Amino acid sequence: MKEKTIALAGNPNVGKSTVFNALTGMRQHTGNWPGKTVTNAVGHTTYKNVTFELVDLPGAYSLDSSSPDEKVTGSYIRSKKADIVLIVADATCLMRNLILVRDILDITSDAVLCVNLMDEAEKKGIRVDVEKLSRLLGIPVVAAAARSGEGMKDILETLYSATLRESRPHRRVSLPSAEDIYSHCVSLTKDEPHSFDRKLDRIVTSRSLGFPIMFLLLLLIFWLTMAGANYPSAALSSLFSFLGEHIREVLDELSVPAVLISVLMDGLYTTLTWVISVMLPPMAIFFPLFTLLEDFGYLPRIAFNLDHAFRCCGAHGKQSLTMCMGFGCNACGVTGCRIIESPRERLIAVLTNSFVPCNGRFPALIAIILIFFVPGASYMSSLAAGAILAFFIVFSIFITLIISRILSATVLKGVPSSFVLELPPYRKPKIISIIVRSMLDRTVFVLGRAVMISAPFGVVIWLLANIETGDMSLLDRCTEALDPFGRLIGVDGVIVMAFILGFPANEIVIPVMLMCYMSAGTLTDYSGLAELHEILSSCGWSLQTAMSVVILCLFHFPCGTTCLTVKKETGSLKWTALAFFLPTVTGVSICFIMNMLWMLLS
Repeated sequence: MKEKTIALAGNPNVGKSTVFNALTGMRQHTGNWPGKTVTNAVGHTTYKNVTFELVDLPGAYSLDSSSPDEKVTGSYIRSKKADIVLIVADATCLMRNLILVRDILDITSDAVLCVNLMDEAEKKGIRVDVEKLSRLLGIPVVAAAARSGEGMKDILETLYSATLRESRPHRRVSLPSAEDIYSHCVSLTKDEPHSFDRKLDRIVTSRSLGFPIMFLLLLLIFWLTMAGANYPSAALSSLFSFLGEHIREVLDELSVPAVLISVLMDGLYTTLTWVISVMLPPMAIFFPLFTLLEDFGYLPRIAFNLDHAFRCCGAHGKQSLTMCMGFGCNACGVTGCRIIESPRERLIAVLTNSFVPCNGRFPALIAIILIFFVPGASYMSSLAAGAILAFFIVFSIFITLIISRILSATVLKGVPSSFVLELPPYRKPKIISIIVRSMLDRTVFVLGRAVMISAPFGVVIWLLANIETGDMSLLDRCTEALDPFGRLIGVDGVIVMAFILGFPANEIVIPVMLMCYMSAGTLTDYSGLAELHEILSSCGWSLQTAMSVVILCLFHFPCGTTCLTVKKETGSLKWTALAFFLPTVTGVSICFIMNMLWMLLS
């Protein structure tokens, strides 16, 4: 059986990775914004008697560029490692795509052009004559609509036919200009095929409406995430409680020692199930909603709106995208920083991603706001709680910008790099694909890391709560030792210890607090906000305490999953340590200043 290497090349946002997935069956994440494919992905497919190895190269506008992604693409194509280059172009904006086609044909004639998104072009009144295009370019041209799978068999047949021809020495051929090729091959049935996109852009990217629309959309996502996660979280908690009882009975029947049962069930099992029941529902809602905006084409507009603010701070406009991803999960936000080409600006985005709250911090934030800031269950109190949460979110973005500015003026000094941001056409999202993709690529991935880190810490928490020295447990002694420091920043030793033990996952901070306050030997749940209010108030909590805890929820060290991700992305313990201490020092400093002001005023 023959083996041939196929390199996939194309501009950003032309559906190249969608073609790659359709041909190989791999579930590589695809997105409707530039720079999504930032590393090579390799997949395999077999057609007739040929096995094709497909290499998905980073998106490029040309092969003569200083961009790291475009350098990778240019170097690979010039190396002639690929037997055939499969060029993917966007039928809705073919003229711009032909620049890269000409660059590649200057290097090799062993190429096939896939004109993708033909279905969208037809809706916009754009018709592409692929036969005439093939004659002018001198290479095979295939029409396709990869999102619906149209044209994939034709691509394989064309690639197979190309492998049957003997490769000839490349001779540079004088091609017509891109303008001439376009005018001969493309016809329009509408006067302005992109009129809808431009009308909508005049609204969502305007100076007067751009920011309010952006804020309301993100707020809607947060509200749907919070409101929709309550019921599945409660259902999962009940299910795990039911299963836990039966597992405990089985262990008893197997004569497992009581101490070991307690370690496994009260430590390991309780921690894992708490993390899953609290993390899974919000992520399962947030990531599809976020991906919906991504598929629709709105995320590049967010980068466009926020570009000026981040550039003023010496950072990159694309940091706005990675910051938004951090609201779902800081680990995913850190991974998303790969879309930033400049190493300096990418590092700024990595180090500041944890300054925005992830979904693991929202349960504690919401509970504290509802208990101490707007108690009650009326419609107005819900609106007030939403407004307060929105204020804290805006505050976290403001601090992100300030820290980015400090970093760019000190340890990561440099001039902001300019970048070309393509605003892709708006597209009708594919709901089923979004749900499956976001669950597999993001939710399951992040949850798996959180579970891996939480498991050993569940045992550690149990040991601290159950091993006694004298008349106190190790946990009690730790909280007592941390109490003086806690009082300086407006909290107590229990709260400080809860955040420290919450390192594996932010979701367990409140349960650890309750375990310490109630002197329980295992993580403690609460039946409702009223009971939680009563417990915390009886333990000395006030409005000042609640405010300090909110600040610490917003600004404290990243969870273990995020720290592992920072280490993987930067390859440096130094930068991982800085990512750990930056938000921690920021949160502690703000709490200390607030506490001093509170004492002066009172």
